[in-house]
Amino acid sequence: MSTEKLTSSKTILFDLVLTGLFFLFMTTMLRAFVPAHTPALIWFFAGFTALPLTGVFWLASQMFRVTVTDQIRRKKAEKGA
Repeated sequence: MSTEKLTSSKTILFDLVLTGLFFLFMTTMLRAFVPAHTPALIWFFAGFTALPLTGVFWLASQMFRVTVTDQIRRKKAEKGA
């Protein structure tokens, strides 16, 4: 097995940007489901609801990236051996 890291600082930065965009998207989409009357409360609760969804998205993107990177490295190792 290779001891190289499966992620780099560039991929983590890319995932952070993607996660931020996902948070903004989910906050915007969830505003319609908040039973509040003031816009400030609507934005607050929509953002608060989007936080765990964004956390799951972050974890899923990290697991996906590590799995794909590992599979690519294994295929290269099999072809080289």
